[in-house]
Amino acid sequence: MIVGFLLAAYSVVANDSIQTLGTFLSSNAHRPWWVLWLFAGGILFVVIGYGWWANAGDPAYGRLAEFPPPEGGVQWYHVVPPLALLILTRFGVPVSTSFLILTVFTAANLPEMLLKSLAGYAVAFLSAIVLFRLVFRRASEYFHRTRGSAIPAYWVALQWLSTGFLWSQWLIQDLANIFVYLPRELSLGWFAFGVLVPVGLLGIVFYQFGGQIQKIVTSKTDTTDIRAATIIDFIYGLVLLVFKEWSDMPMSTTWVFLGILAGREFALSMYLADTSGRATARKVLSDASKAFLGLAVSVILAFALPWVATRF
Repeated sequence: MIVGFLLAAYSVVANDSIQTLGTFLSSNAHRPWWVLWLFAGGILFVVIGYGWWANAGDPAYGRLAEFPPPEGGVQWYHVVPPLALLILTRFGVPVSTSFLILTVFTAANLPEMLLKSLAGYAVAFLSAIVLFRLVFRRASEYFHRTRGSAIPAYWVALQWLSTGFLWSQWLIQDLANIFVYLPRELSLGWFAFGVLVPVGLLGIVFYQFGGQIQKIVTSKTDTTDIRAATIIDFIYGLVLLVFKEWSDMPMSTTWVFLGILAGREFALSMYLADTSGRATARKVLSDASKAFLGLAVSVILAFALPWVATRF
């Protein structure tokens, strides 16, 4: 149980948190890493603490209601998915931790999780195209034209606010991927263990500046611009808020993130002279193929590991 939690905590923080904090890291690369960590770690502590206090010891905000503790406790095969996630993360593959980890505990929930995640990608993709094509076109053109110039100080405050909002919404969605290994109602001691470990591991990720997954963010147009990053984070947070209210079933925040980046890239390619629709399509297809690779690995592990455990 403890080994599974530690591996899941690190793999989830190292893989998924960059979807949320990647633009924040990129646009604040000139600041000390520990300042950024204190900001994100403080929000992490508050979100986990409030969830534990408000939900009778459940920091996962009720998203494990359909994932009861396995009979006989956590077994060896429950620990394999976070190990696989660590390996895939090293290759920069944006894997959905919700699919990879949770389906091994209750594979019957896979269809509902998949449906919600596909809806999340579609909503994020279409919203980004509409917003960046119609609403933020002039702003995006201005940001692109003035990239590298001095930016007014109020954009820093706006970006930190949007990041805090997004980070809190993402945590409410994805904490289930970590706490699925622990008892559903945590004592004070388990709560302290459960909150200090992710906060410490987040510090490692910030010290390493995001690792390989960060390249998916920095490869997109103008994501290192604090103004563009602010808008991306705000849209992402709103989409997660909508799906948080839809149901308590966990979903792939990875797919929502990729949907927003894909829709934005297509929208920018329509009116920025130095962006290409063909190059954009290659980027989007590359990211999507990696996401589906992660889904395939998740399905295989979800059904193969319990079968192997019963045979050997």
